[in-house]
Amino acid sequence: MSAAETASGPDARTWGVLLVLCGAIFLEGIDVAMLNVALPSIRADLGLSTGELQWVMSAYVLGYGGFMLLGGRAADLFGRRRMFVLWLTVFLLFSGLGGLATEGWMLIVARFVTGVAAAFMTPAGLSIITTGFPEGPERDKALLLYSGTAAAGFSIGLVAGGLLTALGWRWVFFAPVVLSFLILVAALALVPASRRPDRTGQHVDTAGALTVTAALVLIVLGVERAAHAGIAASAAILLAGLAFLVVFLVVERRSAEPLVRLGVFRNGSLVRANLAAMLFAAGFFGFQFLVVLYLQELRGWSTLQTSFAMLVMGVDAVLSPTLTPRLVRRFGNARVILGGLLLAVLSYGLFLPLGADWSYAAMFPGLLILGVAFALAYGPLTIVATSGIAEEEQGLAGGLLYTAFQFGAALGLSAATAVSVAATRGETPAALMEGYRAGLLVPFAAALLACVIGAFALRAGRAAHPAPADGATVPATGPAERTGATVSP
Repeated sequence: MSAAETASGPDARTWGVLLVLCGAIFLEGIDVAMLNVALPSIRADLGLSTGELQWVMSAYVLGYGGFMLLGGRAADLFGRRRMFVLWLTVFLLFSGLGGLATEGWMLIVARFVTGVAAAFMTPAGLSIITTGFPEGPERDKALLLYSGTAAAGFSIGLVAGGLLTALGWRWVFFAPVVLSFLILVAALALVPASRRPDRTGQHVDTAGALTVTAALVLIVLGVERAAHAGIAASAAILLAGLAFLVVFLVVERRSAEPLVRLGVFRNGSLVRANLAAMLFAAGFFGFQFLVVLYLQELRGWSTLQTSFAMLVMGVDAVLSPTLTPRLVRRFGNARVILGGLLLAVLSYGLFLPLGADWSYAAMFPGLLILGVAFALAYGPLTIVATSGIAEEEQGLAGGLLYTAFQFGAALGLSAATAVSVAATRGETPAALMEGYRAGLLVPFAAALLACVIGAFALRAGRAAHPAPADGATVPATGPAERTGATVSP
């Protein structure tokens, strides 16, 4: 963006580019939501166990989270537009291949590659936004619109997933192909080619990418296998994952061009934002997985009934671009995030005594509150995690944030599944109910831990910006400080 544009605000072309990027994150949201609703139908058609079914979701988020750091670095090194367009094309192709799967492993592989494509596409898109809008109110507005669009995609995906699954679950994979193609055409027309980055002496840290991906996959696998393979086998897998994580840190410390510059973790706001995002996603995805199984497999609800039942969570699509910006301007990001995390705890807590004959009226308050929680937490976390970061590392900042979200999602899915399966003693409805109730403790615990981080962040923010004494002059602040963009989450 030129100096003139920065002074007068983003031009129409910049806002047009933002709409294209919002379309991509909308695609990601609708893709995940539609699949979530279709899981029981996929299980019935392909004959998958609960553990295998969980991997249909986890394969995507592991590919997404495992390669996100490499995707962010690639955007910085090879050009954001180039990476966005290339991997949107891969996303399109493998989404279609997922719909052609005839075996569980085929679907899992297709979802993994689709997740890898999203891992390169999403940080490229996010860094186009964060480098196209100056830090402050304009960028905050763009990021909140971006996160609100993701929420809208999820909300519409819940209904679309139910409708498409009624026709056949394969349509859940074919529909994103059409949407991907339209976004690809718009991106080629509107997203300008950026200056070719100077890569003299620079390289992609392949060793770092492989070791961190292996670490994430093994840690999630170790948690998931706890209910199937016993403590010893699960512990061995977890230790292997931790060993790969140590190797990754050693590789990054010695690399001249690391995948992750370890000095970035000296930014306390970034670290706390990523930890809170990881725990929030763990609770959110684990909760959805269990509630969908409860409604369709225990209660016998249709996919369409389930879709409309969970649609109330889509209130975040309305609140994210309307209410959340006002709250951020008035209270700052830290307070808004903490409020969202506290609401998540309340929502999951309301579901802990879940019964086999609960009416929808009994479930409605918890689902509504969770939608509000998402609206308050998601956008402000995105702002905090990318604020105060140099332009040449915006891809890295976006990669770290979405790695946290996706690794948290995979971990939450695995942990909720493992606890639910371990607590299920038989095939009776009562046994299944015990398993679901036990599994719901996982999102509740994750949200509680996220609240602890949010409270610590708020305290850290107050310590960094103490209130002036009586009669003292309040120092002038820039737009970022007034909106709370630099206050820790």
